[in-house]
Amino acid sequence: MEMPLYPSVTDIALRLFLTVVAGGLIGINREAGGHSAGFRTTVLAALAASLAMILANSILDVGGKTPGSFATMDPMRLPLGILTGMGFIGGGAILKQGNTISGVTTAATLWAVTVVGLCFGSGNLILGSVGTAIILLTLIGFKWVDLRVARRRRAHVVIEGARNTPTLAEFFKTVQSEGYGVTFLSETDVGDERRHMTFEVHWEQPEIDGNPPPLLDFLTSKYNLQSFEMVAEGFR
Repeated sequence: MEMPLYPSVTDIALRLFLTVVAGGLIGINREAGGHSAGFRTTVLAALAASLAMILANSILDVGGKTPGSFATMDPMRLPLGILTGMGFIGGGAILKQGNTISGVTTAATLWAVTVVGLCFGSGNLILGSVGTAIILLTLIGFKWVDLRVARRRRAHVVIEGARNTPTLAEFFKTVQSEGYGVTFLSETDVGDERRHMTFEVHWEQPEIDGNPPPLLDFLTSKYNLQSFEMVAEGFR
């Protein structure tokens, strides 16, 4: 669909309506999953982009440079500014807590819904509709795949034992025989000939399998387990 130089009121209303529908559908999906950038946020982001594009459309005929003028009118700077501004908002949605980086999908969703708003605002209704469908497919359908991809998991394990048992070699051999990697972190003397040994155990496990892993039951049955703390990591 071509961008008419002078869009009618009906054309503008249709663009805005489809923008709200697209932003709303994507926002409802995010809201249902308990994520940030829910219904109102995505609708507003898409609507702002669409309005900027409609405004750029309405002043296309005044673009360019008049004779004797040093300034050049470029209406396309309006949607470009929207994309730049959304980049700052998306950057603010990304948080780092320890080894976990969250908000990446939220930032990407905001950026994507902004581009959808630009598509509808420019009058390219087919591209905007197809883009909305692909975004929803990615958020809904691909999550099934994401949950089943094995991710690296880590846990800090503290076990208590006599000063001479269990030996590090024994613990390493026992844990590694179960398919886990292990790294020694520290050893603390707690008195009465007792000591606390801290290890980092790592393995790969799909998120859908949940926590705690079978390793917890295994360690509890063989050692005097004092602490088992999962170390969160990854991108969300």
